[in-house]
Amino acid sequence: MKRKIAILGATGSIGKSTLDLVEYNRDRFEVVAVTAAMSVEALADIARRTGAKLAVIANESRLGELRQLLAGTGCRCAAGNSALVEAACGDADLVIAAIVGCAGLKPVMAAVEAGKTVALANKEALVTAGELMTQAAQASGTVILPIDSEHNAIFQCLAGSRKEDVARIILTASGGPFRDAPVDRIAAATPEEAVAHPNWSMGAKISVDSATMMNKGLELIEARYLFGLTSDRIDIVVHPQSVVHSLVEFVDGSMLAQLGSPDMRIPIAYALAWPERVETGARRLDLAAIARLDFEPPDVERFPALRVARQALESGGSAPIVLNAANEVAVASFLAGGIRFPDIVALVQRALDELDFAAPRSIPDVLDIDRRTREHVETEVKATCH
Repeated sequence: MKRKIAILGATGSIGKSTLDLVEYNRDRFEVVAVTAAMSVEALADIARRTGAKLAVIANESRLGELRQLLAGTGCRCAAGNSALVEAACGDADLVIAAIVGCAGLKPVMAAVEAGKTVALANKEALVTAGELMTQAAQASGTVILPIDSEHNAIFQCLAGSRKEDVARIILTASGGPFRDAPVDRIAAATPEEAVAHPNWSMGAKISVDSATMMNKGLELIEARYLFGLTSDRIDIVVHPQSVVHSLVEFVDGSMLAQLGSPDMRIPIAYALAWPERVETGARRLDLAAIARLDFEPPDVERFPALRVARQALESGGSAPIVLNAANEVAVASFLAGGIRFPDIVALVQRALDELDFAAPRSIPDVLDIDRRTREHVETEVKATCH
């Protein structure tokens, strides 16, 4: 039988790579639901191509357009947050959670509580609601399969191992477009320069996160909840080639690494077919041609986001939510030309210093802290702009 898949965030980079894999393995997978935020035409095209039974547009004002575009196809159209939750909880066996930011939190949590297997690309879900989500997964029996290349690599390296045998995990980072750039050039970086990642093709927000290395800070927090390890057992190393996607060191001194081309289809395919594997069409590694693999410690003075994110992880409670919300607002402002590149992390640090909320007990609590943080940082952004 084909594995039934719901793709939350079908028009983004993860969604597109997932669709490539589905088309490459038509005999293995069936897409039953697809969602998008606002891209009505792209969503309708995907629904037609895949034969999805449900198409959901988050922006309710565009539901009429979606219905017109899919008239006569047999695909049911819906809109809004409740429809996103419905897509996550329908008859899919596997939910691809690729909605960017906290907008994806409710449908991801709904899929977890419904006992679906969740392939998680939305790192913000675990960053902001890690305790709540892991507890819900334990209660429902949900398996969370990470799609981030680093966490997917660790998941693969840990297969068949006991947690007590793990000494530490090591997340690799490319270093982004500014790894060797002079500090004055980083300070003057434009949005166009920040999104020009040397190895990966990603959306604008995550590309900026890579440039600040905040993405690695978010992955640090995500790793804590995915693998149940404390901050002192999670390290980061810069690896410019993006060939070794992460490593696990065991108590006996052994170290396992997962290698592959920098192509998101590889970790997505692992999640799609788990516990089996499928063809991806990705370029195979030629180690002789690569010839060398370089590693170096991250420069926390050049990239203070790493220090700020670890601070949030170790503080716990509401701090990771504040970190994530402040970063999303700051990155959006930078991309819009409102603030300078160094202001991104500075705004996040100020938010962590100034905001102190009680630890969340529910998803509504998480969303309330997220909202209040965004309001605070938006005020700070206006002050910075002036």
